[in-house]
Amino acid sequence: MNIKLYGVRGSIPAPTSTKEYKKKITQILENAIEYQLKNKDQFDEFLNQLPQHLTYLTGGNTTCVSIRTEEKFYILDAGTGIRTLGDEIFRNQNQYPKEFHIFFTHTHWDHIQGLPFFKPLYLPQYTLHFYSGFPDIEERLAYQTDERFFPMPIHKTASKKYYHHVDINRPLKIENSIEIHSFPLKHPGGCFSYKFINLKNNKIFIFATDVEFTGEDFLDNSKYIEYFGYADILMIDSQYTLDESFLKIDWGHTSYTMAVNCANHWKVKNLILTHHEPAYEDEKLFYNYTHAIRHRKHLDSERPKIFLAKEGMEFQL
Repeated sequence: MNIKLYGVRGSIPAPTSTKEYKKKITQILENAIEYQLKNKDQFDEFLNQLPQHLTYLTGGNTTCVSIRTEEKFYILDAGTGIRTLGDEIFRNQNQYPKEFHIFFTHTHWDHIQGLPFFKPLYLPQYTLHFYSGFPDIEERLAYQTDERFFPMPIHKTASKKYYHHVDINRPLKIENSIEIHSFPLKHPGGCFSYKFINLKNNKIFIFATDVEFTGEDFLDNSKYIEYFGYADILMIDSQYTLDESFLKIDWGHTSYTMAVNCANHWKVKNLILTHHEPAYEDEKLFYNYTHAIRHRKHLDSERPKIFLAKEGMEFQL
């Protein structure tokens, strides 16, 4: 499985502001003075020694992740990141299939708002399969593109479309080598996690965005251990700091501290922190990331290995 991230923000798109851009440039120039940068030959070495938040943009698009296997192409959620994916597909049509399997965790705006801008939706050579734990997913997606809200209703687009209900009690097999499980999550209006198991090598990827975990969940609930336990990669909501999460109880999101606690308790190998707070600049997100690692060390554990989700990141399982 090749896993690629196209959107990692939560709640609403968060483009980099001019203020943040100037702040980054100022900090880079300050580092250049201290480094005594003199010529172009030093550029690579100089850039490699900068703090991480100065060497990348986390990205402002809302949730979208692709999973490519030997046989199929899956998409998890259709936040604004799916527009970028659609443009990539359109530019390199010979490198992509003509059939996509799109799974929705839930239908809050930040997880569906990019779908009307997904180019394959409008082209007759493409087939789109939509999957959801909600049986009325077709009606929900159609409502978003009602003429009051969007100029092109989804039912009038040229692609072939099929809608599928995902049963949490029955694993789904779209191809022989991949088994897909679903699990309900605590979030206003409901939400579903998806677990992809590669049956050839028993590698497991779990996508669990928009969920509020508490200490009771990871200490006292065996069903969580059964589902999340020993995952090779867990990509999980970590929108808040611990202090902020105490102020937003029942908002449906998790702190990075609790995400680390859960992954450690469930013996997850790799943890990807995602669904970033839109008000956080890259510097704040990097600060949270380094403190997530520090918290894991306080747990006296080397697992999980922790990653901060950024647009364009890829993982192989």
